[in-house]
Amino acid sequence: MQTGPITLGLMALLAVLMVVAAVSDLRTRTISNGLNAAIALLAIPFWIASGLALWPEIPLQFGAAFAVFLVFAGLFALGAMGGGDVKMIGGVMLWIPLPLFIPMLTLMAIGGGILSAVMLIHSKIRPSDKAIEVPYGVAIAAAGLWALHQHYLNQFQFIAVS
Repeated sequence: MQTGPITLGLMALLAVLMVVAAVSDLRTRTISNGLNAAIALLAIPFWIASGLALWPEIPLQFGAAFAVFLVFAGLFALGAMGGGDVKMIGGVMLWIPLPLFIPMLTLMAIGGGILSAVMLIHSKIRPSDKAIEVPYGVAIAAAGLWALHQHYLNQFQFIAVS
């Protein structure tokens, strides 16, 4: 994997887009389709810049991200997730290396659980007639930022392995 200036610039852009999505979800409980489309479509030049092979790495990356998207689309169908959150997860997973899929999803679930608990406590302190909507984009962005750091920016990731 190459980490030249184009790759680093695209990762920085992804980081900004994830933060914007998290703030948008926190404020309005929505993540725009345009923002999610930008996250997903920018993965293609990222794959090229980072040196992913046309076969089999890019199809594997796409297939794994699509599988995660389908699982969360099922949760959307059950009413457990918002549509913008599902699209954001699918887009972000296009960027995440396969070995970090499970750790990222685990971290995202823990962050989402903490966020849900905070929202529940807030609803008990300040009762409202409105349904509780968890801004899950915050957990997705936090886990995505962690995964980008772990794989692409953490220069000490292999010390414990040796």
